[in-house]
Amino acid sequence: MFQHLPVPLYTAQQVRELDRIAIQDWGIPGIKLMKRAGYAVFQQLISRWPGVPITVFCGAGNNGGDGYIVAALAAESRLSVSVVQVASADKLSGDARQAYEYAKQAGVVMRPFSECSNLDAGVVVDALLGTGLNGQVREPYAQAIRLINRSGLPVVAVDIPSGLSCDTGVPADPTVSAELTVTFIGLKQGLFTGEGRVFAGELVFSDLRVPQTLYQQLQPSGMRLELDELLVALPERRRDAHKGDFGHVLVVGGELGFGGAVAMAAEAALRTGAGLVTVATRPEHVSTLLSRRPELMVRGLTSGRQLQPLLNSATVLVIGPGLGQTPWSEQLLQQALATGLPTVLDADGLNLLNNERLNITPADNWVMTPHPGEAARLLGITTSEVQRDRFAAVRALHQKFHCPVLLKGAGSLVCTADDQPIIVCCGGNPGMASGGMGDVLSGIIGGLLAQGIPGEEALPLAVGLHAEAADRASVDGERGLLATDLFGPLRRLVNP
Repeated sequence: MFQHLPVPLYTAQQVRELDRIAIQDWGIPGIKLMKRAGYAVFQQLISRWPGVPITVFCGAGNNGGDGYIVAALAAESRLSVSVVQVASADKLSGDARQAYEYAKQAGVVMRPFSECSNLDAGVVVDALLGTGLNGQVREPYAQAIRLINRSGLPVVAVDIPSGLSCDTGVPADPTVSAELTVTFIGLKQGLFTGEGRVFAGELVFSDLRVPQTLYQQLQPSGMRLELDELLVALPERRRDAHKGDFGHVLVVGGELGFGGAVAMAAEAALRTGAGLVTVATRPEHVSTLLSRRPELMVRGLTSGRQLQPLLNSATVLVIGPGLGQTPWSEQLLQQALATGLPTVLDADGLNLLNNERLNITPADNWVMTPHPGEAARLLGITTSEVQRDRFAAVRALHQKFHCPVLLKGAGSLVCTADDQPIIVCCGGNPGMASGGMGDVLSGIIGGLLAQGIPGEEALPLAVGLHAEAADRASVDGERGLLATDLFGPLRRLVNP
């Protein structure tokens, strides 16, 4: 779905600025860019749906202009094509008007939307709103989108599905559900996180042949995570290496009934390459953890005081998997965080941060991995508000806690610095929607930190390893994928 795409991601305003630079600074006429965009869409149509009737829905802006170009090219190639005008021609101006005249001269059949009651064959091109949407979808555009979605026909979105926010990936009601999106100039960040991934379908990118130096004039808002580039952070091992060279991870958690969480986190740290891994958990879980993975050191604790000897030998902490929110949990968290050691905070380790009685001071050597619900509690907002703008939420978390932060979910987001683009993970699959996946990720991060990789590098690397391991483990299907299925692929990935 995301192969052969550029790495940088942009907001809608930034893409408009790239357009402006191309037209004003580089002297590329807007109509020429529009024709290149239309041609990029047309090439996808004829390669994927050869000889199939094409219906193009055109709006009033430049996105509609792109659609008129597509229709003109199809007509010139003697294909069956028609345009449904959701905005009348007298509302067109500038480049879009020129594109309309071109389609008219090419003999494209055009009809007003009021005369379009059904779509029964072929492929649909969505050239309604593009990046110009601001707020809710108004009529008659909303009605047109519903008609497109009800048709059951394959849909190609021009630049971005109409109704989808370029910046957040949040769909309006309604939003075009595309099978393919052909996007231009710069990749829109909203296509890669949350529901944006669902509505966009497969993505194809065209830079419209603008000079590559154009992109040097604007720092992107985000970057797609590229695992191959991050793997160089894994240090090569000397032939005389010993376990002490690769750190000692202490995993703290596993309240009664949740011993599996610490077991998975601890094994993930081992599989990622940590030299030693100790688990501090409830005494009731000790024998089970040792029988499952004898390479672990496991200590049963009944109070926070008993944690101190283990903290003295640890170099990295992973706190939260199965921790719970009991007095036992609170004691362990307070004791652990008082050490000032590099710490991965997950699950109830995050939820307990809001406990005012604990009076916990954030540290910049933490790494935090909340899902949207945990992020909402940390920010004092609702989960829906987090999901409404995931990019803003992850930045807000970083600004509040001043440490590397991951916001989990489809298109997970990593923020490591205020002045750096947000990293977006495009890997992973729906099979990861099962218990224990977050515990494995926490262990991977801890294992990387233990090997001396700084948090701002370890977090995106861990996210990439986790997603790629899940994709490889899903070769037999996504349904039924278990968190522990990632261990085999994970070990191979950290030994490139």
